[in-house]
Parts: sequence; structure tokens; C-alpha cells
Amino acid sequence: MNGRDDWYRNTDWNESIATAFAEKLKRARDKEQYLCIQASCLARNHPDVAITLLDQYFQLPDKFDHATAHTTRAEALLALGKVEEAVASYQAALKREAEFPKLRTLAYVQYPYLVAVRCLSAHYADALEVLAHRKNDLLFPVDHFMWHAARAMIRAAQGFPQDAREDARVALEAAGQDHSGFRFHPKLGLVSDRHAEALHRLRAFHDA
Repeated sequence: MNGRDDWYRNTDWNESIATAFAEKLKRARDKEQYLCIQASCLARNHPDVAITLLDQYFQLPDKFDHATAHTTRAEALLALGKVEEAVASYQAALKREAEFPKLRTLAYVQYPYLVAVRCLSAHYADALEVLAHRKNDLLFPVDHFMWHAARAMIRAAQGFPQDAREDARVALEAAGQDHSGFRFHPKLGLVSDRHAEALHRLRAFHDA
């Protein structure tokens, strides 16, 4: 993507794209915004580049969107297989949100979900605390799914099968929804194939 208005939303990356982006960025006013958006577009397929761009972002004075930058870094770190570093980035995002509660991300479900799916038992207590604290923030079906899926998997691992079954039931109901509940964005925020592993485990809890 190299159009005049989408120079900071490239989904691919090479030397010529990098050069063009750097030239545009040099002349841009809101460098922080463009670095953060471009990093988010590259986090999965070009994670090393995304992290380099975020390093530039964090060196700039404007700290407005730090929470989002931390979640993007977490996504890039996961793409590189650096799970514990991704956990630390999600925790940094949540810390930032606690300081600036008007600017929030999905870290409150992404972090516990990661902890649950990867069976990171050292973080179970903290993940459950985050879930309990932010339950009222749930909006889309995928948010409800991730919240209850995380809790179901953690409670099952802790030896509470009845709790796990109930949360699995609610998570599976959310996964079955085919409408977001928003008139103009009916397909936004639905559960996708990205959650196949969790769905498989939840069905096992539910049917036990």
C-alpha cells in the first residue's frame, strides 16, 4: 500500500517501502501516530520491523497512545515466539491504562487469554484479577468469548471443573453469535478461526 493517504498502513515491507515511509515520516507532524499505526499493520507478518518502529515511537515525547503501542508490541513478540516478553508488554499496557483510564485497549482480555491458552500458571492469579476488574468493559462477542474462555481454562487448570464448565458454556454461546449487535457493523468483533484451539478445549470442558 503506497498511496498518498495510506503510506503508513503498509502490510508488506521491503527496502523501497521502508525508504518511502521514512521520507514521509520525516515530514509528518504526528510521527507517533504514524509509527504506531504502521507497526500495527506489520506486527504479525513483519514483527521485527514492527518492534523497530515501536522503539522509535517510544523515543518520541508524545505518550498519548502508549497502551496501544504496548499491545502491538505484544502481538509482534508473540509472532516471534517471545511469550514472556509479550506478557510483560500486555502488563505494561494495563498499567498505562490504569494511569490514563480514558484510553483503553483489549489488553484486559488479550492478556488473560494468552495466559490461559499457553498455560502460564505463574500468571493465573493476576489474569483472574484483571478479568474480574474489567468485566464491565466487555462489548463485542469476541470480547465476551475471550473473557469467559480465559476464565474457563484457568479455573479448569486450578481444579474447579464446575466453574470451568459454566464459563465454557457462556464462551461457546458468544462464539456462536453471527451478529455483533451493532447495526452498521454486523460482522465486527466476531469469534474467528484464530480461536480454534481454545474452542476445542472449551468444548471438552463443556461436555465433561
